[in-house]
Amino acid sequence: MDGPVSQWIIFVNTIKNTRGRPVDEELWGRRTDEILDVAATLFAERGYAGADTQELADRVSVGKGTLYRYFPSKRDLFLAAADRAMRRLREYLDAAIATRDDPLEQIAAAIEAFLGFFDEHPEFAELLIQERALFRDRSKPTYIEHREKNLGRWQQLYQGLIDAGRVRAMPVDRITSVISDLVYGTMFTNHVAGRQKALREQADGIVEIVFCGILSDSERRLREENR
Repeated sequence: MDGPVSQWIIFVNTIKNTRGRPVDEELWGRRTDEILDVAATLFAERGYAGADTQELADRVSVGKGTLYRYFPSKRDLFLAAADRAMRRLREYLDAAIATRDDPLEQIAAAIEAFLGFFDEHPEFAELLIQERALFRDRSKPTYIEHREKNLGRWQQLYQGLIDAGRVRAMPVDRITSVISDLVYGTMFTNHVAGRQKALREQADGIVEIVFCGILSDSERRLREENR
């Protein structure tokens, strides 16, 4: 984790370790989550430049000074909100696949859940758009940071399917990259242009194309022969 977000974590730990009344960890966590939830909505509504921290403090019903005890700057607040959105996405996907035993069903459920998460929380899509536009000094956007952290488990899943003969042999990083980019692009198209189909229909379309392709068996054989 680079720059501002890591600095925010250091700041939080410094506050917690300051002498005086012990910090109520549970209360601190609840209030932090509340601030970040409201901040995500405010940034989505107003944009980064137009979002006023006083308005945020008013919406959360705290003083502005209290707000800065949790987040030392507006930038730290924004990046922490983006980071929490991605952690919530991970939790959402984990819940969606928890009851699926078959790896292929887990993939299908994760694709639908990914689209559903951002459909339910368009403010998080806005955070990703704004972050890329405003914070180009960051080595990696928050979404890419989290995607890279989570790639390993999906690559292991695909490797297991390859070893079992259920998926044709190919580099697992190629599989994860193509599917991730496809789902990510669909999410942003939904957000920017408006979703034109039901989420299940979109997810089923992605799954069918990824799992089965668009070529007939004879055409696939022909392409293999001509390589």
